[in-house]
Amino acid sequence: MKPENNHGFKRIVRATGFSIQGLKAAWLHEAAFRQELILAIVTLPIVFLLDISLVERLLMIITATLVIIVELLNSGIEAVVDRIGPECHELSGRAKDIASAAVFVSLGLCAVTWGSIIISALL
Repeated sequence: MKPENNHGFKRIVRATGFSIQGLKAAWLHEAAFRQELILAIVTLPIVFLLDISLVERLLMIITATLVIIVELLNSGIEAVVDRIGPECHELSGRAKDIASAAVFVSLGLCAVTWGSIIISALL
């Protein structure tokens, strides 16, 4: 059933509520999301301790945030696939593997970015 007042400010408020519900669900049900969020919270202060440029600082923040975003998308895909049914299916496995690969690639990008900037700052 579609709500009658699904436009303007009310739509923004509803969408914000749904987003908060999604973050809560990810925290409660997804260990990888919790681990990556905690890692980001613990490591992000490093960004402000290094003598680096604004662009480098932003790259470090953006890549850490990208990992969280991709993990949320991965968790959503996994939930939908699991909702379809518990039986093994080639396409279900492929969808989960591809989503997992996206997380892996985002983590690699984050590690290379952070490593390059930190090494450059320390030299």
